[in-house]
Formats: sequence, structure tokens, C-alpha cells
Amino acid sequence: MFPQDFLSSVPHSPGVYLMLGPKSVVLYVGKAKDLFKRLSSYARYKGAEYNKTRIMLSQVAKVDTILTHTEKEALILEASLIKKHKPKYNIILRDDKNYPFIKVTSQEEWPRVHMARRRKKDGARYFGPYSSSSAMWSTLKLIASLFPLRKCKGGELKQRKRPCLNHQMGKCLAPCAGHADHALYTQHVNSVIMILEGRNKDLIRRLSEQMQEAATSLDFELAATLRDQINALNRTLEKQVVSSENATDQDVFGFSRKGTAVAISLLFIREGLLTGSRNFFLEDPYGEDQVILSQVLTQYYDQDSYLPKEILLPFEPEDLELIADSLSDLRGARLSLLVPQRGDKVQLITMATANSDQVFSEREKKKKGWESLAKTIQHKLHLQKSPERIECLDISNISGKQAVGSLVCFEKGEPAKPKFRHYKIRTIDGPNDYGMMREVLNRRLSRGIEEEDLPDLFVVDGGKGQLSMALSVAEELGIRDSIDWIGIAKEKQEEGEKLYKPGRKNPILLPSHNPVLLYIMRIRDESHRFGVTFHRKLRNKSTFHSELDQIPGIGKERKTRLLKHFGSLKNVRAASIEALTEVDGVGGEMAKGIFEHFNTPV
Repeated sequence: MFPQDFLSSVPHSPGVYLMLGPKSVVLYVGKAKDLFKRLSSYARYKGAEYNKTRIMLSQVAKVDTILTHTEKEALILEASLIKKHKPKYNIILRDDKNYPFIKVTSQEEWPRVHMARRRKKDGARYFGPYSSSSAMWSTLKLIASLFPLRKCKGGELKQRKRPCLNHQMGKCLAPCAGHADHALYTQHVNSVIMILEGRNKDLIRRLSEQMQEAATSLDFELAATLRDQINALNRTLEKQVVSSENATDQDVFGFSRKGTAVAISLLFIREGLLTGSRNFFLEDPYGEDQVILSQVLTQYYDQDSYLPKEILLPFEPEDLELIADSLSDLRGARLSLLVPQRGDKVQLITMATANSDQVFSEREKKKKGWESLAKTIQHKLHLQKSPERIECLDISNISGKQAVGSLVCFEKGEPAKPKFRHYKIRTIDGPNDYGMMREVLNRRLSRGIEEEDLPDLFVVDGGKGQLSMALSVAEELGIRDSIDWIGIAKEKQEEGEKLYKPGRKNPILLPSHNPVLLYIMRIRDESHRFGVTFHRKLRNKSTFHSELDQIPGIGKERKTRLLKHFGSLKNVRAASIEALTEVDGVGGEMAKGIFEHFNTPV
């Protein structure tokens, strides 16, 4: 129950409080202008037995407080702690997909532009996320066609004697070969950033001025290049949807509630153009709508976010002025949080709300589709219960080497990627797929029994033999009848896929277009993909491993120089100390260490 004896030591000052459960797990992070008043209200709280606040308070074993000088500092610290601890009762923004970003490595001397799956705190500029991957690739294609930036990987530019093929094709200024003018290159990078920020009109105006200057200076080649860039940008503008006559950059929030669930939609308006959107679904968020919207704003925007001049909201969140002040500090200029009552801005809110309503419609459609498929799977495969959670195991190895077990999990028809697991094989040497599968199943199922975390259906990649082995493990652990089991095996091409069920002599044969078979195949193929990807990483790591890696002080660069100088590891092993010192970056002590490594008797 919520501890009350600590209140005597809580001051009347702004700060952040952390409600901790058993084992000091953070359940909730909150802020307050007056910590004593806020925490006293929790201590006096009397709500219905099934009220969410009362349920949360019943789990609290301890409350920690952090004092701050101002309420704004408390707001910033609260957002930071929520992102760090991901408490059960706070708003954690997740959407249904892992949307890609476009990354501009502006922290590098010669920046690059490419796709990125995750935003990192590395000093680069990230744009997105892009809800449409095709739109993202179209944007990257446009950028590549207009601005000849480098495509090579790596933050540090490696010098080359001759530029690559991209330079010969006019798609790179070749800074690696010393051909690029840094001022022009930086100008191209700034133009790319203007495109990604949606400031195409500003860019077109700037390019038009440069084209006029080039023509006046009789530099007709440059003028023609600028003309082509302007025409390409104009064609892009024609395809964009005009959402507002106002050229102000805006983020527009839509908010919909259905029962205990909340859907939030965010529209990105740049210079009056709708450039993208993002949706969030909160299953059962804690707090009133005003509190939820406040936490969404503080969680979504951080120092790496692009902050527009205006953020339009469907209603006033808790601490509106405080949030506006904090976001203005992040932006470095005044930012307005507006709740429009009339005009074009109300139309934008209506559009965003229609999008958030659509989130519920899509989830309801997906839910009904899964319920129908789950019933069909249960009927066709004669399962004892609905397969709400399905797991599948795949073993990947080459003659027993770099062996890895890969487990994938699907819940209610969709991949549950946080529950995907890789298992390195510990006890089996050499090619023994059955032994490897036994080891991984033992580890997975034993932990599942301990944590009461077992699937409804386990799919085994293989025929009768693999299925029998899996059942023997389950029987040893006493859970054979607690889980449904299915084996899936590729047979002869004309026979297609076969499904094997325990206690059944003949396989279950389903038509190749049957949705049940297609779904089981999808899970099996995902486990294979997940396993092969990890196995390939292990194999590549092993392939590029050298005995030189075992020598202290030998990194990637020195190893490359040694092998390039001597031609092979065999020649490095036979080299004298004097010969080793001839290699750039290898001094006397290092040469002595290398020589002794290869010539000291074991």
C-alpha cells in the first residue's frame, strides 16, 4: 500500500516523484509544483476497488523524490526519467510499425544522406519517421539525382587515389579524391535539409536566384544544372497535398478515445503541405485525457526532434503554458501551442481526429480478421485452444559450426518482436540438429515453466522426427499436454508443405492457397529469416577473425597494414622484429610483442 510515513520529510517545492514497486521497479513517474501537496493527495486517495489509481497505489512500496529549482526543470526531468525507466503506468509512445527515417550525417566533415531504422544521439539530423517507405525512397532518389553527395559508408572519409564510379556518373563530387569544394558541398547539404524540412518553396527561390546569377556571369553550365534542379522540385511540389494556405510549419494532433483505449494521430504540415503522419495507440493509459495529452507532448518532442512554429491541439492539455515554454527552449525560438476554435486550423484538427478515429477502425478490422483466422486454425489443426500466441524454432548451422537457435513469437496474428530470441548452442559440437533443438527447447521451455510464460501453439520446423524429439522434451518437463504442437516440413515439390500432428499417423494436407497453411508458413519462414540473419553475422565475424586479433594493441587498422605489407598471415608470422618495424604504425615495442606472440613456445 502507498507509504505515508515519509510525508513528513517531503518539502513544499517543485520536483519529480518516482513510485516504486517490489524490487524497486519504477511503476510511475510524475512531477509536481508542490511535491508535498501532490503526494499527500495520493496518501488520502479513496477510490473504487477497481479504479486504476487505487490499483497502482496498492503496488507502491516506496516513493523517491528529486527536488528541482523550477517546475520547468521538473517537467524536463520527468520526461527524461519516463524514457529511461518506461514505467508501467506512464504514457510510452509506441506505434504499430517501425517507420524508417532519413538521416543526414551533418556532424561529419563530408555528410551523407541515407535511410536509418533508429534515431540515435550521434549529432546527425533525422527526418521522419516516414509512414510510407515508398515515399521515403522516392525522396532519397530525388535527393540523389539533384545533389551529388557521397554514397560511401563510414563517418571518416578514406582518401582514394582515384574517385569511384559515382563521380564519373556525375553523382558524387569525390571528396575522397580531393576533387570537391567544401563550400559547394555544404551548400548541397543545406539544400537537402531544406527539402527534408518541407521548405521546397524557399529552396526553389534560392536556386532561382543562383541560376540568375550564373546566367549573368555567363556560367551557362551551372545555370542549366540549377534549372534542372528547380524543374525537378516543381514536379515534386505538384504531387504534394495542400492542407493550408498558411505557409507556417505545423504539427497537428488528433485525439480519440474508445472505452479505456486512446488513439493519437499526428499530421506534419510543412509550408502548408501535408508531408507525413504518425499514429499511436494506447491500450489503457493512466490519467485523464488532459494528463495523457500532456505526457504525449513531453514524450514525443525532445532535443533530436524537429519542432515547428505551431502545434495544434484538439483540447488544452495539463500545464499547457509550461510545456509551450519548455518546447520553445528546445526549439531556440518561440513555439505556440494552440487549441483552435475557428477557421482553417479547426479543419486541420478535424482531419487529424479523423485519422485517429481510423486507428480504431483499422484495429477493429484486424482484430476481427484474426479472430476468424484463429477459429479456422483451431478447427483445421484440431487444437485444444485458440492459438493466440504461437512460437516457432529454427536451427541454423554449417556442419555444426556457428550454430544458433532462433525463436520467433506471433501474438494475435502479428510478430511480437520483443519476444524474438537467439540461442547460441552451448553443449553440442558438430552437426547434430536434433541435439541442438533439444538443448534450445529445454532452455526455452524450462524458463517458460518458471515464469509461467508458455505459448498456446509451438511450431516445429521439420517432420515426424523433429516433432517427436520436441514432444519428448515437453514430456520430460511435464508440459506435453499444456501446449499444442505442430510440425511443418517441406516435402517433394509436387506434394508441397505437410503439417504433422502428435498422435496422427498421416500428415494434414492443406491446399497451397489455404490461409491456415500460409500463416504457419509465414511463421516458419520468419524464424528461418531471423536465424539465418544472426548466423550470417556469426559466420562473417568468424571469417574476418585473425590470429592477429589476439595480440594486445592490434586493432583493425594495424591488422590491415600488416597483412597488406606482408601479403599473408604466414609471412607476418615469419617476419623478424626489424621487418615488422617497417610497417607504418608499428613501433619497436609493438614489433617485439608481435614477434614474441608467434615465436614463444606454448
